[in-house]
Amino acid sequence: MNEAIKGRVLGVGGIFFRSSDPARLGSWYQEHLGFQVEEWGDTRGTSFSPADMPPASFTVWSAFAAKTEYFGPSGQGYMINLVVDNLDAALENVAAGGAEVLEEREDHDFGRFGWFVDPDGNRVELWEPPEEE
Repeated sequence: MNEAIKGRVLGVGGIFFRSSDPARLGSWYQEHLGFQVEEWGDTRGTSFSPADMPPASFTVWSAFAAKTEYFGPSGQGYMINLVVDNLDAALENVAAGGAEVLEEREDHDFGRFGWFVDPDGNRVELWEPPEEE
């Protein structure tokens, strides 16, 4: 990291997006992925503490080409990646909640990945980091 730059970014401070029904979507994520959703005025949200993350996890910032197919066919301009403690169980949870779970899975040295489409039609990536050795 270039520490000579003043005003540099230190990490991701939030993910903000629109929903036609924030209360419904927040309740869905709370029920099926264990978010602790709170009311914040006219919005719903949760805070994740770095201390709750697995030791091998990290946050990525990555700009994809405009024509990427990685975000799925919805045309969405972003994709959220959520860290989970058990990929298979998390995908079962969202499927039970009516989400479309995509069959594709990826296994890498840096973890396992799977995807689903939430009730608002957003493709979401789940990442299970590898256990620390």
